[in-house]
Amino acid sequence: MSRNLTLLTDLYQLTMMDGYLKNGKEKDIAVFDLFFRRNNIITYSVAAGLEQALDYVLNIRFEEQDISYLRSLNLFDERFLAYLKDFRFTGDVYAVPEGTVVFPEEPIVTVRAPLLEAQFLETALLNIVNHQTLIASKSAKVAYAAKGDSVMEFGLRRAQGPDAGVYGARASVIGGCRSTSNVLAGQMFDIPVAGTHAHSWVMNFPTEYEAFSAYAKMYPDACLLLVDTYDTLRSGVPNAIRVFRELRAAGHEPKGIRLDSGDLAYLSKKARAMLDEAGFPDAIICASGDLDEYLINSLKNQGACIDLWGVGTKLITSADMPALGGVYKLSSLLTGGSEVPKIKLSDNSDKITNPGFKQVYRIYDNKTGKAEADLIALRGEEYDEKQPLTVFHPKDTWKKITFTDYSMRPLSQLYVKDGKLVSPLPSLAQVCTYAEKEKESFWDEYKRPDNPHVYKVDLSQQLYDLKNQLISQIRENHG
Repeated sequence: MSRNLTLLTDLYQLTMMDGYLKNGKEKDIAVFDLFFRRNNIITYSVAAGLEQALDYVLNIRFEEQDISYLRSLNLFDERFLAYLKDFRFTGDVYAVPEGTVVFPEEPIVTVRAPLLEAQFLETALLNIVNHQTLIASKSAKVAYAAKGDSVMEFGLRRAQGPDAGVYGARASVIGGCRSTSNVLAGQMFDIPVAGTHAHSWVMNFPTEYEAFSAYAKMYPDACLLLVDTYDTLRSGVPNAIRVFRELRAAGHEPKGIRLDSGDLAYLSKKARAMLDEAGFPDAIICASGDLDEYLINSLKNQGACIDLWGVGTKLITSADMPALGGVYKLSSLLTGGSEVPKIKLSDNSDKITNPGFKQVYRIYDNKTGKAEADLIALRGEEYDEKQPLTVFHPKDTWKKITFTDYSMRPLSQLYVKDGKLVSPLPSLAQVCTYAEKEKESFWDEYKRPDNPHVYKVDLSQQLYDLKNQLISQIRENHG
């Protein structure tokens, strides 16, 4: 059943819209940026959620029951309700493609539209992009820790509701997972689905051997057995080997075993030796059970014999950072024919926004092909790649670097123009391929889980000057 998500918004978006209409601001054009701020956990993120976000933007419709509900609140007059009845998004949406590696302060989505329309999008865009970018980013770090091993997303039962489970599964695949246990996500997004059986399957048979044998008879060519229900090394693995021999005698090869508890490094090494000795060197060992990138990295360093990772709770909830911290801030306002850059000030310097209508450029070293820095600039700025380019830290301006043999790529592109989709959206498979290339373009030092190197995100000279000019003006006027 399709849902109309138009009212997926905060009440104050509607009251502000009503106020703008009453104050004659319906013809003003606003530019809003959606980005996330720095914190002590974020190193890099992988943008996700654009497909659902654009679907929301392009299908906003206040239906009669929506108007009736808003009327019942006794907050809005009939003029505003009549305005909502014909409300459609007529502006422009710029965004980085899904799968793009992004950093704090960089606009992921930029909306340029009539003020009331641009304002209304804030809550839904943040809800969609915040969550999916968060999960894609966590998935990217888990996949990196797995060092090429396949990772399965196992988080549906621990997700914060059906939407978080379904769209979180999609985001996790963008980040680097190869499959999901979530059948609905598999159906909706054509994601490979994977899974074995639960401990309850084993407990529902008189013996562990009988449980394994019954499962093997049903799935002789996809037999992966959960071996830790009773005793992994004394019972589970020996019974699995017994069933594997029976499968081979019947002309089938087993897939492997799964470990879900205990000392995974020790158990996997012992199980590997037992499987090899029994003649099953190709049987894989899958591990699950409260895994994240830190534990996977530790297990890899311990020489754990694990080939496949099932990651659930800590991935789908992004347990160490359950919110991305994305914000949606006004950066420019076109009123009366002139464009006025806007800035938000704060005693916390990290909360001072970057003004103006902007573009982000990624700078690559031509010799290595690796990304070296990002430059947030005002749209309309031009760069000659044949000329040296010096960029500087936006706060510690004495920190500078000059590029000579380099190339630049604009990250943001136009997806919606005048309320119409103008840039076709790629398939999920294409997004995943792009995301892998994106991650490969960064040095490992930026992606390591412990003490990663800080990637350079700088401001252009024009944007830096504009920002400081506005700060000085506002402090003079409001000091």
